[in-house]
Amino acid sequence: MGLTKSAQFTDQQNKKASVFKALGHPARIAIIEYILTQKTCICNDLVGTLPLSQATVSQHLKELKDAKIIKGTIEGNSLCYCLNPELLTEIKFIIEQYIVGIEQNDSPCC
Repeated sequence: MGLTKSAQFTDQQNKKASVFKALGHPARIAIIEYILTQKTCICNDLVGTLPLSQATVSQHLKELKDAKIIKGTIEGNSLCYCLNPELLTEIKFIIEQYIVGIEQNDSPCC
Protein backbone atom coordinates (compact mmCIF):
# COMPACT_ATOMS: atom_id res chain seq x y z
CA MET A 1 0.00 0.00 0.00
CA GLY A 2 1.43 3.37 -0.95
CA LEU A 3 2.12 6.03 1.62
CA THR A 4 -0.74 8.17 0.39
CA LYS A 5 -3.23 5.35 0.96
CA SER A 6 -1.84 4.11 4.29
CA ALA A 7 -1.97 7.67 5.65
CA GLN A 8 -5.76 7.46 5.41
CA PHE A 9 -5.83 4.75 8.09
CA THR A 10 -5.01 4.84 11.78
CA ASP A 11 -1.57 3.99 13.10
CA GLN A 12 -3.10 0.97 14.81
CA GLN A 13 -4.66 -0.27 11.55
CA ASN A 14 -1.35 0.18 9.73
CA LYS A 15 0.51 -1.68 12.48
CA LYS A 16 -1.94 -4.60 12.32
CA ALA A 17 -1.67 -4.70 8.53
CA SER A 18 2.13 -4.77 8.74
CA VAL A 19 2.10 -7.69 11.15
CA PHE A 20 -0.43 -9.71 9.17
CA LYS A 21 1.41 -8.96 5.93
CA ALA A 22 4.59 -10.34 7.46
CA LEU A 23 2.67 -13.49 8.43
CA GLY A 24 1.31 -13.82 4.89
CA HIS A 25 4.13 -15.91 3.40
CA PRO A 26 4.56 -19.67 3.87
CA ALA A 27 8.33 -19.35 4.35
CA ARG A 28 7.78 -16.98 7.27
CA ILE A 29 5.22 -19.34 8.78
CA ALA A 30 7.78 -22.15 8.42
CA ILE A 31 10.40 -20.00 10.16
CA ILE A 32 8.02 -19.26 13.05
CA GLU A 33 7.07 -22.94 13.35
CA TYR A 34 10.75 -23.93 13.37
CA ILE A 35 11.58 -21.38 16.07
CA LEU A 36 8.67 -22.73 18.15
CA THR A 37 10.25 -26.21 18.11
CA GLN A 38 13.56 -24.96 19.51
CA LYS A 39 14.30 -24.68 23.20
CA THR A 40 16.65 -21.73 22.70
CA CYS A 41 17.12 -18.90 20.25
CA ILE A 42 18.22 -20.09 16.83
CA CYS A 43 21.51 -19.03 15.31
CA ASN A 44 22.35 -19.59 11.64
CA ASP A 45 20.69 -22.99 11.32
CA LEU A 46 17.60 -22.01 9.37
CA VAL A 47 19.06 -22.42 5.89
CA GLY A 48 19.42 -26.16 6.34
CA THR A 49 15.80 -26.51 7.40
CA LEU A 50 14.15 -24.54 4.59
CA PRO A 51 14.27 -25.12 0.82
CA LEU A 52 15.55 -21.56 0.34
CA SER A 53 18.88 -19.85 -0.23
CA GLN A 54 20.69 -17.98 2.54
CA ALA A 55 19.78 -14.64 0.94
CA THR A 56 16.09 -15.53 0.77
CA VAL A 57 16.02 -16.78 4.37
CA SER A 58 17.74 -13.56 5.46
CA GLN A 59 15.11 -11.48 3.66
CA HIS A 60 12.27 -13.37 5.35
CA LEU A 61 13.97 -12.98 8.75
CA LYS A 62 14.27 -9.26 8.07
CA GLU A 63 10.55 -9.01 7.30
CA LEU A 64 9.67 -10.85 10.51
CA LYS A 65 12.07 -8.70 12.51
CA ASP A 66 10.79 -5.45 10.95
CA ALA A 67 7.25 -6.48 11.95
CA LYS A 68 8.62 -7.24 15.46
CA ILE A 69 7.39 -10.84 15.28
CA ILE A 70 10.89 -12.04 16.04
CA LYS A 71 13.72 -10.47 18.00
CA GLY A 72 17.34 -10.80 17.01
CA THR A 73 20.67 -10.28 18.67
CA ILE A 74 24.20 -10.27 17.33
CA GLU A 75 26.60 -12.68 19.03
CA GLY A 76 30.01 -12.56 17.38
CA ASN A 77 29.45 -13.33 13.71
CA SER A 78 26.04 -14.90 14.40
CA LEU A 79 22.55 -13.49 14.44
CA CYS A 80 20.28 -15.25 16.91
CA TYR A 81 16.51 -15.10 16.69
CA CYS A 82 13.59 -15.87 18.96
CA LEU A 83 9.88 -15.10 18.89
CA ASN A 84 8.62 -11.88 20.45
CA PRO A 85 6.06 -13.08 23.01
CA GLU A 86 4.68 -9.58 23.60
CA LEU A 87 3.77 -9.13 19.94
CA LEU A 88 2.37 -12.64 19.67
CA THR A 89 0.16 -11.87 22.66
CA GLU A 90 -1.01 -8.71 20.85
CA ILE A 91 -1.83 -10.76 17.74
CA LYS A 92 -3.82 -13.21 19.87
CA PHE A 93 -5.74 -10.30 21.42
CA ILE A 94 -6.51 -8.79 17.99
CA ILE A 95 -7.84 -12.10 16.67
CA GLU A 96 -9.88 -12.63 19.84
CA GLN A 97 -11.42 -9.16 19.36
CA TYR A 98 -12.41 -10.08 15.80
CA ILE A 99 -13.94 -13.37 16.97
CA VAL A 100 -15.91 -11.64 19.74
CA GLY A 101 -17.15 -9.12 17.18
CA ILE A 102 -18.36 -11.93 14.95
CA GLU A 103 -20.03 -13.73 17.86
CA GLN A 104 -21.80 -10.54 18.96
CA ASN A 105 -23.08 -9.79 15.47
CA ASP A 106 -26.69 -10.99 15.39
CA SER A 107 -27.22 -10.38 11.69
CA PRO A 108 -27.00 -13.43 9.47
CA CYS A 109 -23.88 -13.79 7.39
CA CYS A 110 -23.80 -14.77 3.72
